[in-house]
Amino acid sequence: MADGDFEIFLEDFVDMLNGLEASITKMKQQISKLVGVEEKPQYDISKIKWEKAQGAKGEFERSEDVNSQDFKALLKDVQSHGGKMTVGNYFVWAFKNGATLGRKQRKK
Repeated sequence: MADGDFEIFLEDFVDMLNGLEASITKMKQQISKLVGVEEKPQYDISKIKWEKAQGAKGEFERSEDVNSQDFKALLKDVQSHGGKMTVGNYFVWAFKNGATLGRKQRKK
């Protein structure tokens, strides 16, 4: 197997794991709704200043809005979920620098 094939396999495998994570998160949310316990986030993702950016896997949005309480609360939540999570219709992740968030709209 060529090195490029292995890299493609790893990218596809990570994409599959991200999809599973999103599905698990959605199922947990549905269970919470069914039993009458709904977690409410302490932030509003729409109040955070986002800038368009381009990455290896296409277009996404990033934010370093450190003066925003919503940003700080979201960053803390993302970090408590291992650096990535689903928020509404967005996949959100923390960059390795620990002060930048990225988001990409989930495909339906």
